[in-house]
Amino acid sequence: MKKIAIVFLVGAVLYGCGSTKALVTADKAPVLVDIDLVNVADDKVMVKVDPGAFTSEMVSFYIPKTVPGTYSTDNYGKYVEGFKAFDYDGNELSVSKADDNTWNISNGQRLDKVSYWVNDTYDSEGEQEEAVFSPSGTNILAGENFVLNLHGFVGYFKGLKEVPYTLVINKPADLVATTSLPKGMIDNTENTKDFFSADRYFEVIDNPIMYGKPNSETFQINDITVTLSVYSPNGTYTATSLKDRMEKMMSAQKAFLGDIDGTKQYSILLYLSEMGANDANGFGALEHHTSTVVVLPEVMQKERLEQAMVDVVSHEFFHIVTPLNVHSKEIQYFDFNDPQMSQHLWMYEGTTEYFANLFQIQQGLIDEAEFYKRVMGKISNAKAYNDAMSFTEMSKNVLEEPYKAEYANVYEKGALINMALDITLRELSNGEKGVLWLMKELSKKYGDMTPFEDEKLIDEIVAMTYPEIRSFFDTHVLGDTPIDYNAYFAKVGLASGSVEQSCGRFFLDQEVPFIDADPSNDNAIFVRKGISLSSFLTDLGAQGGDIIKNINGTPVTMEGIGPILQQSFVWPAEQEVTMVVQRGEEELTLKGTAGTPVVMVEKVTAIEGLTAAQTKLREAWMKG
Repeated sequence: MKKIAIVFLVGAVLYGCGSTKALVTADKAPVLVDIDLVNVADDKVMVKVDPGAFTSEMVSFYIPKTVPGTYSTDNYGKYVEGFKAFDYDGNELSVSKADDNTWNISNGQRLDKVSYWVNDTYDSEGEQEEAVFSPSGTNILAGENFVLNLHGFVGYFKGLKEVPYTLVINKPADLVATTSLPKGMIDNTENTKDFFSADRYFEVIDNPIMYGKPNSETFQINDITVTLSVYSPNGTYTATSLKDRMEKMMSAQKAFLGDIDGTKQYSILLYLSEMGANDANGFGALEHHTSTVVVLPEVMQKERLEQAMVDVVSHEFFHIVTPLNVHSKEIQYFDFNDPQMSQHLWMYEGTTEYFANLFQIQQGLIDEAEFYKRVMGKISNAKAYNDAMSFTEMSKNVLEEPYKAEYANVYEKGALINMALDITLRELSNGEKGVLWLMKELSKKYGDMTPFEDEKLIDEIVAMTYPEIRSFFDTHVLGDTPIDYNAYFAKVGLASGSVEQSCGRFFLDQEVPFIDADPSNDNAIFVRKGISLSSFLTDLGAQGGDIIKNINGTPVTMEGIGPILQQSFVWPAEQEVTMVVQRGEEELTLKGTAGTPVVMVEKVTAIEGLTAAQTKLREAWMKG
């Protein structure tokens, strides 16, 4: 409390006495930031950044190019307009723009402050080939909602990333902020200003803020205070309606983690999108040390929304283990405008995604069949990527092609690497040690403020465990040899293979269709490529890529496909079906009967005649 009060006292003096500012050099003074959420103009917000006094002739100001957790180049400076620098008399100083994210200011000894307008990213997602991922983006909806991922609003001066920051946010009186950023102790009886403090720039961008009408719930998970805040534009969901599932899930996570204690508070900022042209369309979440921003469609049914929240929030919360706790110097001293990437995405994202599934089976949130289905889904999804690429090489170069295109495999093969490592550790330790044990040991050795040397981590893991672990990493993580998953399944009495499963004619189940729409081709309905199709479609002679023009005389359009699909559910097996498709330059008429559709799917199943060793190892792996 004292430290915050002192910071704001200094801020008040500097604001009130601009002429005395030269007495406090920039490296000794807090950076003061003013964000105006009241006077929004053309969907833009004015930001002013006021540092201490500089002694250099040239001063550089940056908006981040890349931020931790995104593994992409987003150039947030592209959303900044009207950048100006002012001297102590209010006159403009000369400014040159070096690139999308860098402004150089001349006569730096006279620099008082800079100001600029910020556009939001949600409005432009549909216009850009590579849009900013919505959970790391920004939203400006005057008087209603603001998603302040602060790396999109607040920049930093060269050499000043380690000084304190004070944020003053002017806001509508009826909007409230949800954030883990510490609030300042200043009287605000009119409720039109919020004051926040941070010890350094990283803490600013590590603590997103969401403003909206009051819609939040707070609950306690052991010694962690969790706040769930929801923006639902049509009032479809409230924090109260989602609280129980989140509380149950996070209680299970805490039980799974045991004595790993990464935070005393956690904020979940849920933005529900209407999915319009000027709204968020990238769904998922982005982690921070004490919070996560989640973006999902508002139209989702409650059960699906809750399960999506369980899957994505659990993933983000597990990031308190890695990389937010266990991480390399590349993460600890992250360079927002010239990032050097770590080679350990197999751990940062792979371990986290593995835990997000493993804890659900260990804590009884899902059954074994669902867990096996998820594992098999990851094996199937991983086939879409280069299985013969070194994971560490991909990770180190993830911002560049051809590695950039492989990034999403961290959630597929990255999780599977951890599964194989977990089973191996359990086998070598007689069931006593697994990946969770390993992360606990690494947390004890390092922790939040002590990074490891990137190139030494695997050596340390081998030293902490068994010589056989060296072979695993050399072959499958550093090396480019694909993993034989059946070899690991066999250790725990499981096997994978193709089995016949009943299905719908156009759907495997409610969520997995055999057909899709192509927005780039007038929403043409086509048969999906690269998947096993229902026997109904294969018996007709349909192929992946076929554009469906007509079914039983009815033209197939986005508007017309719904009734056709509904009718297909009640077709008798002898129903005759005629389908006209476009295959390349040729139009074909396919004929057959509805039949009783089946599909060949890859499944994990338990083998017969389990040995005692297999039974024990499976129990240790899946029950913890």
